[in-house]
Amino acid sequence: MAHINLLDWRHEQREQRKQQFAVMAGAGVAIAGLVVFAAMSYMNQSIQHQKDRNQLLKTEITAVERKIKEIEELERVKDNLLARMRVIEQLQASRSATVHFFDEIVNTLPEGVFLTSIKQTGANVAISGIAESNGRVSTYMKNLEASPWFKEPKLVVIKSTEENRVRRSQFELQVKQLTTAEPGKDEEAEEVVE
Repeated sequence: MAHINLLDWRHEQREQRKQQFAVMAGAGVAIAGLVVFAAMSYMNQSIQHQKDRNQLLKTEITAVERKIKEIEELERVKDNLLARMRVIEQLQASRSATVHFFDEIVNTLPEGVFLTSIKQTGANVAISGIAESNGRVSTYMKNLEASPWFKEPKLVVIKSTEENRVRRSQFELQVKQLTTAEPGKDEEAEEVVE
């Protein structure tokens, strides 16, 4: 018996195409979903990786800032220690300056000059005394100028008085004290003092 197809072949073909289209659309949606999921996973992983890197950088920055603060504190301590060392060196240098000060006061003092007071304010020294004549005061000032431990002697006041027919000159002068001797003046001072 002959096979007679009563169904419309076009209808069957349309149904096959619909099924193929549904399968292809489903596959496309599934593939697109997989692509979107993979892209989102990659982005989330990249974001998480960047967050981890940022956190690591923050941790390292905090550690470096802590070290910088420690270095700044050490610099302050170093500066304080250096300042103290300078003060100690100055004190060491000025320790012998007092001995030299009094030694030079005596060595520069010519005969006929007597000191009544010595006042020191910083590097400035005020000297008062009595001399047998104005020439002796002048000699004393020259000796102070020639000394390696003093400089810039200035006469402030000189008064002549007479007691029992003996003439005396009362004087006040100022001189600057050096904490260390000026080089080259040692030889000159020795000649003047002798």
